[in-house]
Amino acid sequence: METVEGSQADVSFDGKRCIHARRCVMGQPHVFRANVEGEWIDADGASAEEILHVALNCPSGAITVRRKDGGADEKAPRANIVILRENGPLAVNAEMIVDGHGAMFRATLCRCGLSRNKPFCDNSHIEGGFSATGEPASKESTLAIIDLTGPVTVSPQPNGPLLVTGRLEIDSGTGRNVARVEKTWLCRCGHSQNKPYCDGSHKAVGFVAP
Repeated sequence: METVEGSQADVSFDGKRCIHARRCVMGQPHVFRANVEGEWIDADGASAEEILHVALNCPSGAITVRRKDGGADEKAPRANIVILRENGPLAVNAEMIVDGHGAMFRATLCRCGLSRNKPFCDNSHIEGGFSATGEPASKESTLAIIDLTGPVTVSPQPNGPLLVTGRLEIDSGTGRNVARVEKTWLCRCGHSQNKPYCDGSHKAVGFVAP
């Protein structure tokens, strides 16, 4: 984790979490300067509010901001959401705790089984040719969940799926509601025939992950 201090805000960057979505360099190129030698973050290149806006659009949570101008820091989202990226990771925006990694609001979680930085995505799905739809059929639910706020816990099961507990919505890559759940097991071995859900395939393929 590297932190650059500015007059209005401190900007932190966790390179291990970054999936190079480029929301930062495209959103505030004067703050996040691509292809430069040495220091690439200028924490005074924009206002604290503008930098925070870019951070909130960083899907992996690699960028975080601590404001020093009296403004509000990042808050829990108004709804906990998991977005299914086509042939890619689970993009989570929630008031969550990832076991072993602490509290966070944003994360991209591996679902191809190939990441060397599990449970987080490291873009190994691209080289590995992972295939998984971001548009699965919507799942009927008897749960009448209206309030999608509150704590969510993501618990990677040894050699198994992600156990997710807490109120949240699973959305397709285009934003369509797929399911609303309070507890679910999401595939992270990459072999389930019922993605994004676990179907026990991790056992058959000998998936190994902490």
